[in-house]
Amino acid sequence: MLNGKKIIVILPAYNAAKTLETTWKEIPFDFVDDVVLVDDASRDNTVEEAERLGIKTIVHVANRGYGGNQKTCYRAALELGADIVVMLHPDYQYTPRLITAMAAMIAWEEFDAVLASRILGRGALKGGMPLYKYVSNRFLTLAENLLLGQKLSEYHTGYRAFSREVLKRLPLEQNSDDFVFDNQMLAQIAWFGFRIGEVSCPTRYFPEASSINFRRSVIYGVGVLRTALQYRLARMGLIKPSLYQ
Repeated sequence: MLNGKKIIVILPAYNAAKTLETTWKEIPFDFVDDVVLVDDASRDNTVEEAERLGIKTIVHVANRGYGGNQKTCYRAALELGADIVVMLHPDYQYTPRLITAMAAMIAWEEFDAVLASRILGRGALKGGMPLYKYVSNRFLTLAENLLLGQKLSEYHTGYRAFSREVLKRLPLEQNSDDFVFDNQMLAQIAWFGFRIGEVSCPTRYFPEASSINFRRSVIYGVGVLRTALQYRLARMGLIKPSLYQ
């Protein structure tokens, strides 16, 4: 706990058997109260590895997508009484050592949500981010900042922390089950007036780290722009999407 707040880490997993133990060993259990892994019908032995490590595990018999996985994660964390939920990919692309810092920013009520940014600090390129992904990240972030009225360094990190109040308020079931879920969630957070903070986070790109291919990246980018434009039109009163109700 931090400041009397119960902290639960959620691990949305898909084919993470090779990196799960490394990720698990770096979680700061001095402060983390519990960990929940949701396996999205992995084709490797992720579930067996999670059970060997003693991690609470929920298994999707059929693949529900990245967004669908997170929906299960957040429901499970809230049912376990989480005050702060930290979403961490178990592919070891992000260091679990930042969990304490991210949770503290919420525990002492400075922010309602915290993102671990790969752009702040030493930068994503030095961590191995492909150039085309870096360029698209910067372009999409600029467009989102303009349309959402925010000043974030990036919207596309997979390392995030949220207060219980945020997760209970957002209509997450209205969001996509695909990768654009993350951006829809941030748009909802901005819509309902929650405070978003950031910390600098090094990142690692290596064969076992999860990544989407170029075609899926394009689909994701289109979805991101659609989400940001929809947000702006909703703010102007021109549409009333279910994402913000």
